[in-house]
Amino acid sequence: METISSNACFGGTQHVIKHASSSCACDMTFALFLPPEAKDGPVPVLWFLSGLTCTHENAMVKAGAQAWAAEQGIALVFPDTSPRGEGVANDEAYDLGQGAGFYVNATLDPWKPHFQMWTYIADELPALLAENFPLDMERQSITGHSMGGHGALTLAMSFPDRFTSVSAFAPITHPIASDWGRKQLTAYLGADESTWVAHDATLLMQEKGFDGPVLIDQGTDDQFLDLLQPEALSAAMAKRRQNGMFRMQPGYDHSYFFIATFMEDHVTFHADALWSA
Repeated sequence: METISSNACFGGTQHVIKHASSSCACDMTFALFLPPEAKDGPVPVLWFLSGLTCTHENAMVKAGAQAWAAEQGIALVFPDTSPRGEGVANDEAYDLGQGAGFYVNATLDPWKPHFQMWTYIADELPALLAENFPLDMERQSITGHSMGGHGALTLAMSFPDRFTSVSAFAPITHPIASDWGRKQLTAYLGADESTWVAHDATLLMQEKGFDGPVLIDQGTDDQFLDLLQPEALSAAMAKRRQNGMFRMQPGYDHSYFFIATFMEDHVTFHADALWSA
């Protein structure tokens, strides 16, 4: 691992770290915020998965999460959204390729050699964090924005024994039925839609649900509402009688202004679940 930067932040430390990833076959970068309590021993972990075009840096800089995480004594992990670098496949469109990994393991070329984001987030990065930092990996929660909200929800429902709680800001909720999903899942996984089901939060909610609490925030003025399809996940949660809150926030759009406004709510929501686990 190579430490790119370490900065004092709300009594703790904000790190940016680069490492050679075996699953993505390239260098990957992630950000890690450790609260003051990490100096005395392992602390719970909240993952934040970012959206299309983003890197580890967007949420680290814009979300304002460190202040609330320091107050609650929990760590924050901000992974990148895809593999990057020379030799890594890309596309001219912003919603495919670098910056648009969709948190899946690609099975088709040219994506397959590097785009193994599911394995990276589910296996490789947690193992690296557990080995090198004072983190309590028995206490993990996960959140994300847009494409990252999709990833957070699908990972949480796929690993129910790992994550204590899950939340999302304006998540892509039903990619099988959306242009933000069908295009990417076809490119990465192929035309057989049965392979897509594990990456559709609405279908997973219908099939499995989540044992812990769920919090979803969606802005009513989000310019991507038709692509996000919040009504699909909301209906699935209601039908399943899922323990959760689905909040439509009047006047808010898809930006980080929206995320920053409700970040305290989400960090507190997860901290309550983590510390009571």
